[in-house]
Amino acid sequence: MEQNRPKNYLIEAILVTIFCCQPFGIVSIVYAAQVNSRFAEGNYDGAKKASKSAKNWMIAAIISGFVLAILSVLLFIFVLGGITKLQ
Repeated sequence: MEQNRPKNYLIEAILVTIFCCQPFGIVSIVYAAQVNSRFAEGNYDGAKKASKSAKNWMIAAIISGFVLAILSVLLFIFVLGGITKLQ
């Protein structure tokens, strides 16, 4: 039975690493890189697991990037508000 190669999410993982969260993005890149090699070895289940892990780490990187951005904006607003009250 011919099986299709699972999506590797490599491009998405690289973009998330550049724009959102480097630690989680790097983990996503590592799993994404394993998809093609495992599929070429005939390890379809391993390729599928690596694909799922790459996707999950990519989503975690996106979420953490947004949370950190929101927290940074809030911190900036509170610090700026505190400085203007001192003057």
